[in-house]
Amino acid sequence: MIRVVLPAHLRTLARVDGEVTLDVEGQATQRSVLDTLEARYPMLRGTIRDHVTQTRRPFLRFFACEEDLSHELPDAPLPDPVATGAEPFLVVGAMAGG
Repeated sequence: MIRVVLPAHLRTLARVDGEVTLDVEGQATQRSVLDTLEARYPMLRGTIRDHVTQTRRPFLRFFACEEDLSHELPDAPLPDPVATGAEPFLVVGAMAGG
């Protein structure tokens, strides 16, 4: 069971409150978690990753276990505490401005 925390605007879009829990088949990676998330909540397709390239959207970051995973390879295994459900996988909306 993987725990995912979404930013407020994506929780609103998906019509969920709080954390989302997902049963991810196979190894827990960014790709497998996001594929499962988008399959369960189709309205999120294209909001976290580009439809064609599957790259992370600008102004979204991925964190787990106090580490920024945004630039990790999509098929790299997530930390064990995330894979076991002890820690959540965080999708965080980045701030910008001047």
